[in-house]
Amino acid sequence: MIYLASASPRRQELLRQLGVEFEVMPSNILEVRQAGESPADYVLRVARDKAQFVARLVRERGLPVFPVLGADTEVVLDGEILGKPENAAHGMAILRRLAGRTHEVLSAICVWNREREYSALNTSHVTFRPLTPTEIEQYWKTGEPVGKAGAYAIQGRAATFIAKLEGSYSGVMGLPLYELDDILRKTEAGGA
Repeated sequence: MIYLASASPRRQELLRQLGVEFEVMPSNILEVRQAGESPADYVLRVARDKAQFVARLVRERGLPVFPVLGADTEVVLDGEILGKPENAAHGMAILRRLAGRTHEVLSAICVWNREREYSALNTSHVTFRPLTPTEIEQYWKTGEPVGKAGAYAIQGRAATFIAKLEGSYSGVMGLPLYELDDILRKTEAGGA
């Protein structure tokens, strides 16, 4: 059993895929990049902050002590974190920037287990085929890009945009399962 410091349906789906029992306890922390912070350092810190926040809640509320999983995923193009779309114009602008280009998807996880931290970072490279303005507009109108890092969901209609993926499909979805399984095995083994 773990606490998931996220309300993401995609992360929940991936945990179910692994057969991991979990309780959702969103962290609701403010996600703001610090001056001079690299994209990799940022996603690792946000994942850690989420896990620490929920670990404190668990202690304060006297809940059963289980590992806490925090995660963060960001789409990075030319060293810039693109974030989630603020509105339709921003979302379509992000998609125009990604079209015909290769970008990075950084997916960090942090598991807190009885005051011990286990972190991992997965980096994937995703290449979009060229997209027409009509395709971008039609995709936006599906509602799928709303609230998604980089304004797309690999597990949805945007799968047709992806010409090449080097890395972790689950990491691009928001939870790198290989790294998570490795950490969970370590925590079950008493921190080996």
